[in-house]
Amino acid sequence: MLNIVFLGPPGAGKGTQAKIVCEKLGIPQISTGDMLRSAIANQTETGLKAKTFMDAGQLVPDEVVIALVKERLAMDDCKKGYILDGFPRTVEQAEALQTFAKLDAVVDLDVADEVLVKRLSGRRVCPLCGAPYHVDRLNGEKSCKVDGTPLIQRDDDKPETVLSRLEVYHKKTAPLIDFYKNAGLLHSIGGDLTLEEISAEILKVLEASK
Repeated sequence: MLNIVFLGPPGAGKGTQAKIVCEKLGIPQISTGDMLRSAIANQTETGLKAKTFMDAGQLVPDEVVIALVKERLAMDDCKKGYILDGFPRTVEQAEALQTFAKLDAVVDLDVADEVLVKRLSGRRVCPLCGAPYHVDRLNGEKSCKVDGTPLIQRDDDKPETVLSRLEVYHKKTAPLIDFYKNAGLLHSIGGDLTLEEISAEILKVLEASK
């Protein structure tokens, strides 16, 4: 059984790697976004509480997110382990997590800011089918290969927005790196390796954490 947290700035590839590793290990990938959607759809008490904040355009407070995580980790599919992707985001959340979950490893995907800005600001999506692209691989093409719709750049992928997202990450989430390093759980992996190399490194680290 392995209980794992994935850390890393926006664009580091946490979601992609979590999906690959979860498939290999046969454990669920748990992201706060998925949890919120599922709790709201299932109309759990915590989900309905979260919905009132979201409907008002407010951030869901820590105690509600923490209650959601606790609710989710108590489900049967988490008995063999899980990967938390996008939680905890702050040291306060990490301290709360310690009260109801025992972690085996924390994987930090470490990517330089300039690499992330280039990676994220080069992303393009099809507004119709949602297919993702990157300018580095588009060879000048500007339309979706699936349905021919002109591709767009999402607002949160614009360079100035990417920089402000990274600023928030460094201020709020980066202190978690020291928190988990001091707990002896942190494993840093260079996120600028290839997709396959990163997956192999993560699996090696997790094998050693069993």
